[in-house]
Amino acid sequence: MKYRVLYFASLRDQAGVDTEELQAVHADPRRLYAELRERHGFSLKQETLRLAVNGAFVGWDHALADGDEVVFVPPVSGG
Repeated sequence: MKYRVLYFASLRDQAGVDTEELQAVHADPRRLYAELRERHGFSLKQETLRLAVNGAFVGWDHALADGDEVVFVPPVSGG
């Protein structure tokens, strides 16, 4: 399956890109994040992130579909 992944904040900094298109054989967002964490050296654990698919927040049990836009949203501090 093909996904478009958007990166924000610290994930964008660690990946070195805002977005990337990638192929994956699984529809599990946990496995996708684990793959990306290994590839880019992300320091954040999956439990600290929110997941958005196609512009809507979803649970981590949401099955991904071919062509989905996936965003792993890191915690944001403000002030």
